[in-house]
Amino acid sequence: MSRVFSRVWSPRPNLEHLRNQAKDLLREWQRDRPDAQLADAQHAIARDYGFASWPKLKAHVESVMEERAAPVPAVESPFSGTWIANLAESTRHPAQLFQRATLRLAVDGNAMTITQCTITASGEEENSRHVLQIDGEEHAGDRSNRYALVARWLGPRVVETVARRAGHVVGAGTYEVSVDGLRLTVSAAAPSANADGWRSDAVQTIVFDRAAGDGR
Repeated sequence: MSRVFSRVWSPRPNLEHLRNQAKDLLREWQRDRPDAQLADAQHAIARDYGFASWPKLKAHVESVMEERAAPVPAVESPFSGTWIANLAESTRHPAQLFQRATLRLAVDGNAMTITQCTITASGEEENSRHVLQIDGEEHAGDRSNRYALVARWLGPRVVETVARRAGHVVGAGTYEVSVDGLRLTVSAAAPSANADGWRSDAVQTIVFDRAAGDGR
């Protein structure tokens, strides 16, 4: 008994669905051929889909399903890497006239670990490390100033931060990576005493270049 099928191959093939198709075909065949076997129906289904045999169809579907089940590689954040301060392009606060600064950023979900090494104006080396939680929630900031910090994503390349103390905004800033991924701009400002604007002398913008050999 012969039959012509027109079957459209699914981009997400399912082996159980194909088995059910073969069983349905077998039941139809057995109305006229009680001796028809499942293996014959499976072979016919395989041929309808362009495969020489059921084992070849089965092997193909299993390989596709394995690929679908494989974990998707995580996309590395554009912030991740080592950044070197470009002093010529930066505007430093008068109280922060450091000689050199290096940032190492690592992003895991909404957590950005910031490791900083700074050579101060007097030539001393200062090192710090903290984790910025970029989830729009308040988190404890600098204990000496007793402020709370809120950070949120403004896009995959921009993070906004707002610092509050006793319910009042005491600072704000942004971290922004350029489209080409080679420049990081870190801006910070503090509100004026009467909270009607931003003091120009409290604004600082530090431009960082991605370190050579950083893999980008």
